[in-house]
Amino acid sequence: MSEFWVYGVGFGAQLLFSARALVQWLRSEKAGRVMSPTLFWQLSLMASFLLMVYGILRHDPVIICGQIVSYFIYIRNLQYKNAWRWLPVYFKAVVLTFPAVTIAWLALDGDHNWRAVLNNPVISTALLTWGGAGQLIFTFRFVYQWYHSERLKRSVLPAGFWVISLIGSVIIMTYGVFRGDPVLTMGQAFGFVIYIRNLWLCYRNNIPPSENITSVQQTPAR
Repeated sequence: MSEFWVYGVGFGAQLLFSARALVQWLRSEKAGRVMSPTLFWQLSLMASFLLMVYGILRHDPVIICGQIVSYFIYIRNLQYKNAWRWLPVYFKAVVLTFPAVTIAWLALDGDHNWRAVLNNPVISTALLTWGGAGQLIFTFRFVYQWYHSERLKRSVLPAGFWVISLIGSVIIMTYGVFRGDPVLTMGQAFGFVIYIRNLWLCYRNNIPPSENITSVQQTPAR
């Protein structure tokens, strides 16, 4: 596949990620508090699907591994939003099996296997470690979000989610710069501003980063 189409897949994913951030930000600005819209999770799932494909095409384990965990957390939030149950059965089957197919493809395909991904000469060990740490932190934000949502039995975006997002974003942006990857760099730069704005909304509502946002979101967002 030509580089043009590879980057097209990556920018398509980042466009969806940027759209989800924009939707969440606009809904939050309108409500005056941090919101967790259903569309945020729908766009997240579609973007994650595309970004995993992009990671395979780029032989980049940082991208691939970082998406697999959050991918299923997006689905869990859609279940809390009562949006997952209305999707067609065939669509859900494709979505649920895609990560397993991805792992199998990497394990078996001669051109896009795990060995080729991990031994990519373009990515040094130090850079791979740095990017992996950033992606681990960035992925943990959704584990943190999932934990709070499970406690409350509804989808929420706690203040700590935005703190973790900022830390992970800075690391991934620098990884993208040294990797020479405009998809990662531009995508993180856009989200960085929105993370700060959401933290400000949490601060304005007197919600410490270590607490969930029960008092901020009195009703689930639709």
